[in-house]
Amino acid sequence: MENHGPETYGELNADIYDEWHATLDPTEAVDALAGLIEEGPAGPVLELAVGTGRVTIPLAARGVDLWGVDASAAMVARMRAKPGGEHIPVAIGDMADVDPDTDAAFAMVFVVFSTFFFLLTQEEQVRCFTNVARRLLPGGRFVLECPMPDVARYDRNQRVEAHQVGLDHVRLTAVRHDPVEQRFEGHHVLISDGGIRLAPAFMRYAWPAELDLMARLAGLERRHRWGGWRGEPFRGEGSYVTVYERPAASDG
Repeated sequence: MENHGPETYGELNADIYDEWHATLDPTEAVDALAGLIEEGPAGPVLELAVGTGRVTIPLAARGVDLWGVDASAAMVARMRAKPGGEHIPVAIGDMADVDPDTDAAFAMVFVVFSTFFFLLTQEEQVRCFTNVARRLLPGGRFVLECPMPDVARYDRNQRVEAHQVGLDHVRLTAVRHDPVEQRFEGHHVLISDGGIRLAPAFMRYAWPAELDLMARLAGLERRHRWGGWRGEPFRGEGSYVTVYERPAASDG
């Protein structure tokens, strides 16, 4: 983990991120977020870790006043190169700081896929919740999509899995699990005729109850927890969506 910072994942993965995550369809997320925006207070919306804009761009195309933060200039450059991406204001910075280039309060702040867990300590995750709550309008929402930790997958706290096997390539993930720090440290590994390509990914997972406590400490209340973007019941597996809200009567 030496020399690892908030920007590391994006800087090392920007050129292959969209290709390797092509199966992650953002349509349901965009639909659900648009619905939540309509229900909440009027105001701008902030995405933490906009990445290459796979959710950012289609949501902004629906007329949402959307702002973004990302630690990686390389990821944002990929977004800027896509149609519509050049018009979305994005600040380069740590998403735990929630510090876009505006003093506006937001009607919603959201972070999708597993990206919240890229904050590698509990302290950073708590700081993110605190700063989000500080920037929300009364009645504003903080929406997170997180994977349910599945530690049973690991044998002796490690796992190697094949994702693609072709005549001229193989793509693997190799991950070590640290149960004390609640951390996954791993690489996507592409082995091909062109050589070996490593794409590192380090995550600090949190259990749903731990996220709820972080929200409570920040003065937020849980409004929904779904098993997916369609509002499915939460079953304690797969990816799930949680909606926290700043109480309308809050003065903080």
